[in-house]
Amino acid sequence: MENFRKVHSEEATAGFGTEGSGPGSGPFADLAPGAVHMRVKEGSKIRNLLAFATASMAQPATRAIVFSGCGRATTKTVTCAEILKRRLAGLHQVTRLRYRSVREVWQSLPPGPTPGQKCSVPGASLSVLKNVPSLAILLSKDALDPRQPGYQPPSPHSDSSSQLTAATSKRSLGVPAAGEGSAKQSEPGAAEENRTA
Repeated sequence: MENFRKVHSEEATAGFGTEGSGPGSGPFADLAPGAVHMRVKEGSKIRNLLAFATASMAQPATRAIVFSGCGRATTKTVTCAEILKRRLAGLHQVTRLRYRSVREVWQSLPPGPTPGQKCSVPGASLSVLKNVPSLAILLSKDALDPRQPGYQPPSPHSDSSSQLTAATSKRSLGVPAAGEGSAKQSEPGAAEENRTA
């Protein structure tokens, strides 16, 4: 493709699986009108996306948020959704994987003109059709239908994960977490014997 240059590209949704209505309806057709839609791109900053998403979900009127990304942005989409689920406990999740059809039109570069000639003949064109993966993650404060594909209930271990994080941060500072320590400190009789001897 080094002898071609991209002229333009057209995007059209290729399919939503069994539940898609038509192009433009989106993967979640039955969303409330107040839902926030975050389009994650390859160059998006995670901290900016999460700052806006956290502020939006803090408002009582906002009941749901959708993170969507395409191509190389799919990993960043998953990261944003997982961090928001840790920040706000009790969110129900539905994940949808789909594909976007992207048609790119490439035009060949004409050979360089010789010193006495002009280049006026356009090169041949080439059309390439790509199927690019796209991911959409719905996070909702309200309960969702657990029978739909891609459903994940809220994590029941939200309190234990915060305790685990606190114990790990104490260990990194050199302070043993609760219940940890050397064997001599855990045995009360051994400590008294060392004092008397």
